[in-house]
Amino acid sequence: MVIRQKTIMTIKLSGKGTSHSRSETAVRDLVSVIDEPIERGGTNEGVAPTEAAFSSLIGCTNVIGNKCAAKLGVDIGRLSFDMEVDFDRRGVLLMEEVEVPFKAIRLSVTADGPTSQSDLERVGDETAKYCPIAKLYENAGTDLTVTWQKA
Repeated sequence: MVIRQKTIMTIKLSGKGTSHSRSETAVRDLVSVIDEPIERGGTNEGVAPTEAAFSSLIGCTNVIGNKCAAKLGVDIGRLSFDMEVDFDRRGVLLMEEVEVPFKAIRLSVTADGPTSQSDLERVGDETAKYCPIAKLYENAGTDLTVTWQKA
């Protein structure tokens, strides 16, 4: 018997604001905390909402990158990431509406495996096709640059 995976699924989350700056989000059997740093009136008990969004790109690149590497038969080893984001904060400061708040994201992916640089770049090209978080940023107008390099 062949088991067919669903191609469209509904993901359910719930959440609650526990203060003016702190919220808890539940998904599956996990709870995550999103909070502002102390200097912005929070309690610093979790990442800020924007930091969570940026972290999602790293997590998604890791998952999809490893899937693509396996599909291509490329040993990338473990990945590490460095990211810089150009964030236009006029919107969150309530100064004016900003259509593209994350102007640019530069993500550097470093692989410690034995693969060649050219095979690693193939993995990067495939990952760019399938990473939904990268697609989200690109389609929102963010200038996303992802570079893949060997350690």
